[in-house]
Amino acid sequence: MAGRLKLSAQILAVGVVAALFALLAWKLATQDEGAASKLGRGANPAAPSFRLDRLDRPGKLTLAAYRGRPVVVNFWGSWCAPCKEEAPVLEGVWQRYRGRGLVVIGIDFYDVKSVARRFARENRMTYPLAYDGPGKTLSDYGVAAAPETYFVARNGKLVCDRIQGGLNLDRNRDLFEACVQELLGA
Repeated sequence: MAGRLKLSAQILAVGVVAALFALLAWKLATQDEGAASKLGRGANPAAPSFRLDRLDRPGKLTLAAYRGRPVVVNFWGSWCAPCKEEAPVLEGVWQRYRGRGLVVIGIDFYDVKSVARRFARENRMTYPLAYDGPGKTLSDYGVAAAPETYFVARNGKLVCDRIQGGLNLDRNRDLFEACVQELLGA
């Protein structure tokens, strides 16, 4: 009797695990992949809007506040080594082109605010910074990993392709500069 009970419990456990995997597979197959999936198919979707707590000062940061201006949106985390390496690249672009209207926005995610603020201070990040702790904006954009960078034209549409990985990497540096120039010319 104990053997049959044990076998029944094992069968039930396997069934529950199988059901959970099926649910996960269904969820992944039917979920909206965010703006990145549309951008990757050659479309220029509207950049997802956001209203997030600021890290660089009190208040909220919204994409709508920069409508009509070219915007670089960079997703980062204090726990991300490539994010630290690319911070000077983003700061340099912000300093070099903000006089021409370019805005760089850094969005920190899956982090602790105090740690993110310290990271920003230590890396001399002076461009607008926001906090997306739970990752809703991350999901809206379809961010796969940190760092990831998007380009928003003056009309609010995403242009170029997202850049995954550090901007300091050779394979990303030229694409990043070309996308910034496209934003400034648009």
